[in-house]
Amino acid sequence: TTSSDPSVIVESVEDNPDGGCHIYRNGYYRSGISVVEGILEVNIVQMTSIKMTESQGENSLIDFVVTCQGSLPTDVCTVVSDPTCQVSKSVVCDPVDISDECLLTIRRSFEEPGTYCINITLGDDSSQALASALISVNGGEST
Repeated sequence: TTSSDPSVIVESVEDNPDGGCHIYRNGYYRSGISVVEGILEVNIVQMTSIKMTESQGENSLIDFVVTCQGSLPTDVCTVVSDPTCQVSKSVVCDPVDISDECLLTIRRSFEEPGTYCINITLGDDSSQALASALISVNGGEST
């Protein structure tokens, strides 16, 4: 198809012997590109066991202090896996509201003593960043 108007898109389809097809488009195209910094880095800077009283139950609570570089996250996900980081035991995702500095504390519960692989993912609309740690939970204490 031909047209004297340059804003009209001309499209043709050509069969290909390999079963696919090619589409050729001629004309003027306009697009916008937004460059975003994204979340560049995540670090677990501290892990603290929370002392529990007997009335609070048997679960061990651990606070993870996490920092990040780049844009501020809008959500955090924690994946608790076996020590090889292959078999997931639990996944918890929460929204976060950080307004100034990327420093947050994430509290997670562990039902029984053992060694766990922890993956903490911070994300926003355009990026994600991950930090991992191998921890040992010993009935209220962690290393």
